[in-house]
Amino acid sequence: MSFGLPSLKVKPEVGSDVKVQEGPFGVPDPFTAGLGATKANVGITHPLEVSERNYRLNEEKMNMAMLRNIQGLHAPMRLNMELNFVNKVGRLPFLPSSNLQRDVLTGRDIEIGFEDILNTPDLCEVAGQPHAVVERSLGLL
Repeated sequence: MSFGLPSLKVKPEVGSDVKVQEGPFGVPDPFTAGLGATKANVGITHPLEVSERNYRLNEEKMNMAMLRNIQGLHAPMRLNMELNFVNKVGRLPFLPSSNLQRDVLTGRDIEIGFEDILNTPDLCEVAGQPHAVVERSLGLL
């Protein structure tokens, strides 16, 4: 019996054939290619990795499908319209945005995640002069 909901079963997007260029001892050599290049060559290591990368997108799709089945087509369309308006809200480039309105619309305001604790503006290492940042964004600099 189908309710029109997306599948919860993990479907890997990448094949299982992983070709790793190995060093003399049978493991990738990060000293010659670097850690980033070695990770890029390894690819997907576990079937749940794809699911975890797309968790928010899959959750949003499932919520929209349930909302459509319960309340009709107008509810997800209205929510998408409101999210599009929230994304268009602009601030000056040097002012950080908390995206509170988007978090309220998506329900993330009641969750505490990694980005809530370790992504505070006072921990930011890059702080520019406001006038220079605005001039660069306008193409004057």
